[in-house]
Amino acid sequence: MDFDPRIFMFIIFGLGLVLAVGLERRLADHWLSLPLVYVAAGWAVCQLPLGLPHFNPASDGFDAITLEYVTEFIVIASLMAAGIAIDRPVSWKNWRQIWPLLVIAMPVTIAAVALLGWWALGLAPASAILLGAALAPTDPVLARSVQVGPPGENKRHDVRFSLTVEAGLNDGLAFPFTYLAIAAVGMTALGGWTVQWFALDLVWRILAGCAVGWAVGRAGAWYVFEREADSPIEDIDEESEGSGRPIYSTSEGLVVLGTLLLAYGLAEVVEGYGFLAVFVGAVTARQRENRSRYHKISHHFIDQIEQIVLVAVLFGFGAMLASGVLDALTLPAALLGCALVFVIRPLAGLAAESLSFLPLPGKLAVAFLGVRGMGSIYYLAYGQNHADFAQLDLLWATASFTILLSIVVHGIVAGPIISAVERRKAHIHTGQEAEMLSHSPGLAIKRTAKPE
Repeated sequence: MDFDPRIFMFIIFGLGLVLAVGLERRLADHWLSLPLVYVAAGWAVCQLPLGLPHFNPASDGFDAITLEYVTEFIVIASLMAAGIAIDRPVSWKNWRQIWPLLVIAMPVTIAAVALLGWWALGLAPASAILLGAALAPTDPVLARSVQVGPPGENKRHDVRFSLTVEAGLNDGLAFPFTYLAIAAVGMTALGGWTVQWFALDLVWRILAGCAVGWAVGRAGAWYVFEREADSPIEDIDEESEGSGRPIYSTSEGLVVLGTLLLAYGLAEVVEGYGFLAVFVGAVTARQRENRSRYHKISHHFIDQIEQIVLVAVLFGFGAMLASGVLDALTLPAALLGCALVFVIRPLAGLAAESLSFLPLPGKLAVAFLGVRGMGSIYYLAYGQNHADFAQLDLLWATASFTILLSIVVHGIVAGPIISAVERRKAHIHTGQEAEMLSHSPGLAIKRTAKPE
């Protein structure tokens, strides 16, 4: 009987889906993470003499296009899940701890990685900027263990909140610098193209993405809650019997999924950033009927979709490693990845967190737990597919090594770090800021040491 590698891939993927939930819970007790195990499994399977296809975007343009589309969708799904999970009302006062991470930590990280790429790796300026833009954003996909829990838990956790919102927003804010890298290809001096980049790619696209996300989020929430409020209640379960509240089912997740995909598409049509539109739309919809269990059902639905695609992407990343994407890795490139994980992000994050009211252990946790992942792969693939960058093999090797390092390091230490911070009650703002937030309407605070 002839062996068909395609059928074997179905077997591996099906087995991965079946084991995913149980493994994620069991591994949490052993300081491991699901991404680490599945990447290792993908690498190991592709080492077997089974004739499985190679997958290396550095040498195959079709692989790069495939990666762009697949990672684009999983980032969208992760941004949806993260946005819907945020219980905290949106206001400058409630969210003021986030802005320094976006306007200080992220630009500093981009500049530091780009400069090291140009100086230590000998990258062309455009390629160095692309590397900085790809590696700067923290990842909403692989950072599940440090994000806020499902909606409706009403537990105050400023560390998880900071990491969740940062990952939700900076995945879109890395795009201006990706466009800067694309525009810089072939350029030898500053000129009118930099003005166009600032006006269109930095200002307009951000504003358009946020505006479309807000409008679609509001419209989607109105559609869901007004439609359900006007619909007859045919079935009553024990939880809602006599309450007069509508009954929601998992099919309602289709509405939120469709709404946020609509936000992404409309934002891209008007040349805004779709990632920003998705996260802003999810957060906006979450603010409507804040206590409704519809949000928890929607979050569960999208979380299932995210996990399905995540298993495939993790196996795929392992296959990339087995297919030689690290062959071009040099010692300076590996040192750059180590510098990002252990030096650049922690220092940039700590500088941003110096403006927050978190106790020092909480600040250190936010600064260090900047997970790199699928967003970095997406931006690198996007850049490759939209411009002719030099030294692509070195770019992919550097980015892949950094992601792998982040998966290993953060996958092992994230749980213990969060637990240690919670034991010290350092996950909640202190002093005047905490008192001010505690009186914010709709913001429930529970000083608990239990993980969310």
